[in-house]
Amino acid sequence: MASAGEKPWVVDRAERVYGLQVMLLKRAYVLPWSQFLYAEGNSDEVRAVFSTHDVVVKGSGLDSLLSDLAAQQIVILKEPARTEKFTSTEGPRVLELEVRRVSVDDAE
Repeated sequence: MASAGEKPWVVDRAERVYGLQVMLLKRAYVLPWSQFLYAEGNSDEVRAVFSTHDVVVKGSGLDSLLSDLAAQQIVILKEPARTEKFTSTEGPRVLELEVRRVSVDDAE
């Protein structure tokens, strides 16, 4: 997905980004940045919390993902194909990407 030193997500710093497109292998989500609440995590796992869904990213070198989420400049976040998980690259790597629907029961 990304060559050495590149981020495995798409960032647009030139224009205002209105939503995050999460591309899973079998489904796609578009989450508006207006519903973004916060992000948390470390270099191995990042969780982005929106009012209706949580986006969980597992991998390595994900510190810059937190910064890009905070700036709300990510346009596309893509789940890697199985073969992409085994390629060795430098820089950030996304190994798993999951979108979880937040239910009312979770909030209680």
